[in-house]
Amino acid sequence: MTAATILQVALPVPRGESYDYLAPADQVLGPGQRVRVPFGSRRLTGMVVGVVTESAVPVSRLRPVLEVLDDAPLVDADWLELLRFAARYYQTPLGLAIATALPGRLRRGRGARPVSTRRWQLTASGRAQSPDELGRAPRQAAALAALQSGPLPAAEMGPEGCPSPVIRALRDKGWIEEAGAEATASAPPASSDLTPEQTQAVETVATQIRQAGFVPCLLDGVTGSGKTEVYLELARRQLAAGRQSLLLVPEIGLTPQMIRRVRDGTGARVVALHSGLAEGERHNAWLAARDGSADIVLGTRSAVFVPLARPGLIIVDEEHDGSFKQQDGMRYHARDLAVRRAQMSSLPVLLGSATPSLETLNNAQSGRYTHLGLGERFGGVQMPRVRIVDLRGQRCPDGLSNQLIASVSEQLRAGNQVLLFLNRRGYSPVILCGACGWSAHCQRCDARLISHRRSHSLRCHHCGHQRPLPAQCPDCQAPELIPLGQGTERVEARAAALWPDVARLRLDRDVLQRRGELEAALARIENGEVQLLIGTQMLAKGHDFPKLTLVGIVDADQGLYGQDFRAAEHLAQLVTQVAGRAGRRAQRGEVILQTHNPDHPLLREMDPGRYGRVAASLLAERRAMGWPPFTRLALVRAEAPQPGPAEQALAEVLASVPGAPELDRLGPVPAVMERRGGRYQFQLLLRCNNWRRLQAQLSLIRQHLEQRPSARQIRWSIDVDPQFMD
Repeated sequence: MTAATILQVALPVPRGESYDYLAPADQVLGPGQRVRVPFGSRRLTGMVVGVVTESAVPVSRLRPVLEVLDDAPLVDADWLELLRFAARYYQTPLGLAIATALPGRLRRGRGARPVSTRRWQLTASGRAQSPDELGRAPRQAAALAALQSGPLPAAEMGPEGCPSPVIRALRDKGWIEEAGAEATASAPPASSDLTPEQTQAVETVATQIRQAGFVPCLLDGVTGSGKTEVYLELARRQLAAGRQSLLLVPEIGLTPQMIRRVRDGTGARVVALHSGLAEGERHNAWLAARDGSADIVLGTRSAVFVPLARPGLIIVDEEHDGSFKQQDGMRYHARDLAVRRAQMSSLPVLLGSATPSLETLNNAQSGRYTHLGLGERFGGVQMPRVRIVDLRGQRCPDGLSNQLIASVSEQLRAGNQVLLFLNRRGYSPVILCGACGWSAHCQRCDARLISHRRSHSLRCHHCGHQRPLPAQCPDCQAPELIPLGQGTERVEARAAALWPDVARLRLDRDVLQRRGELEAALARIENGEVQLLIGTQMLAKGHDFPKLTLVGIVDADQGLYGQDFRAAEHLAQLVTQVAGRAGRRAQRGEVILQTHNPDHPLLREMDPGRYGRVAASLLAERRAMGWPPFTRLALVRAEAPQPGPAEQALAEVLASVPGAPELDRLGPVPAVMERRGGRYQFQLLLRCNNWRRLQAQLSLIRQHLEQRPSARQIRWSIDVDPQFMD
C-alpha cells in the first residue's frame, strides 16, 4: 500500500506553524506553492512548506486540499528560509509571517500574473498648467494636482477618483497621457564624478564583494555628503554584472524622489514597493522583482521580503529610522532582516546614515561591519552653523523668539527658503480654563486632547477621538479657554501674521492626507515656489532643498526627558537630520535651536557634524546601564477593556514560566500610557545578554499565552528588539 502524500501548509491563523492536509492524488506539489484548504468552517489560502509521508494526525482524519493555486512554486527555498527565520525570531506563526510578506492579491489566492493597471501621467503642457487656475473644474484640478507626483491610476487621481468624462476632457486638452510600463529602462548614464571619499567607499565595497559573499558595511556620512551617489554607483556595477539591487528607504514620501534619482542615475528598470501604491501596482512590482524584469527594487520596510531572481546587493538608506520597525502583527525590523537575508544568501549589504543607530555603530566599531566614512559635504559645502537661543525669560506664546523671527525675516528678504521645524501637529497640545483649571482629556486614553483651530476641533492623536472645540469652559462656563504650547498649526498662524506676503507651506499629516499631496508639495519646494516651510519630521530626512538656508527648531526640548531609554538617541538623530537640510549648496546654512535648557550637555553637542561624539557618549552610558546594544530586550504586551485581565495574564506568565540564568524579567507594569483606545495596557520587559536564552524564554511565554484558557479576554503581543518602550 502506497503511503499518502501529506502537505504541511502554513495558514494565516494566530496559532500553529503548519497544518497537515492530504495532497491531490494526481499532482506533485512542493514547498512554495499556494493551496486552498478547509479550516474549520472556512476556506483559507495557505502555502505548502513541507511534504511528508507521516503525520501526528491519523491519515483517516486528514482533510484533502481543495484547490492548487500555483502550477509551480511561487517562491524559492531561500525565500521560505528567510520567512522561517523571521517567524522564529519574532515569535510569529509561520503562516502569518508568510501572509505579511505576500502582496494582497497573492495572499487572497489570486493568480500570480500581472494585472492591467492603466495609469495616467502629465504631458509637458499639463505640467505647465496650474491646478489653482481650474476653480470651475474642481475634479480636473484635483486630478492635475494628484498627478504632480507621477503616474497614477484613475481611482487615485483625486479624493474620490477621476471619472471617465474627466479623463477624456484632460486627454482632449493635451494635459494627460497614458503612462508606460513601470519597469522601463533608459539609456545608461555616464558614471558620476565621485569625490575621493565616495570613490574609496565604492572601491572598498566592490573589493570585498569580489573577495567574499556576505559583506555588511556601514556608510556613515554627514548630511549632504552624497551617500546616494555611492548607492547608485554600486547599483550600476551590479546592473553591469546582471544582478539586481534592493534599496530600502524608511518613508513613502522619500520614494518618488528617490525613484527619479535611481532611474536617472542608473538607466535601470526600477519598480517601487510600498503601501501607498494601488494593490495592482504592488502586485505587478512584486512579480517583476521575482521574475527578474526589474533591475532595482525600491521600497519601504515590507520590500525586505520581495523575492529577487538574480540578487546582488541590498542597501538600507537611513538605517537608523524607526519606520523600519513594524509596530503591529509580526513586529519585524526591516534593517535587521535585510542583514540576515544578506547573510543567508551571501550578499553584500550596505547600511547608510548620517546618524547611525547605536546598534549599527557598535557593530561597526567592534569589527562586525566594515565602517566607511563620508566626513565632508559633497562639493565642499560647509556644515551649517548652530546657534542656541535661550528661551528662559522670554515670552513667545506662539513659539517664535525675537531672535528666530529676525533671522527668518533676513533670509526671506534675501530670497532664501526657511524651515520652521516642530514635531507636533495641531494648534496647541493643551487647552486650559484659567478660571477653574479644566483641561480637555480624551475619554478613551490617558492623554490630553489637541486643539485644531482650522477644523475647530479637539482631537486625540492616539485613538483618533474627536469632538468640537468648546466655545466656553464645560465646567464653569468661563468664556475664555487658554491654549498652552505650540503645534505646527499655531506656528503657521504666527508666520502668516509676521510674513503675510511670503509663500508658505505647512507639511504634516493633518494637511497631507491623500496620495500624491506630499510629492506635489515637495515638487513646489524644489522648484522654489515656496519660501517658508513649517513641518514635522516628514521634512527631517532624505530631502535635498537647494535654496534652504535656515532651519529653526522651534522646540528642541521635546524628547530631552522622555521615559524611553532611547529618547536621547532619537532626539540627537532627529535634530541632526533636520539641521542637515540647511545650506546644501554654495551658501552656508544656519540652524537656530530654541530651548529652555541651553546648558543641557546633549544640546551643547548638537552640531550636525558631531553626531559621532554624541553617539560615543550614549554608547558608554548604555554599556554602564546594561541596555542595548550590550544586551537584548523583548516586550510582552497585554491589553484588555479592564485593567485586571491584562495585568493578571502577565503575572501568570511570571508564575508559570520558569526564568533562566542571566535573564531579567521586569514587570508587569502599566504601559507609559496605561489606557489607550479604551483598553488598558500592561507590559513585561525581558532583558538578557544571551539572545538564544531570550528566544527560548519567549517561546515558552508564547506557548503559555496561546494555551491560556482565557486567552480571548486579552490581546497580547511579543515585541523582540522593541524600538519604543510605550
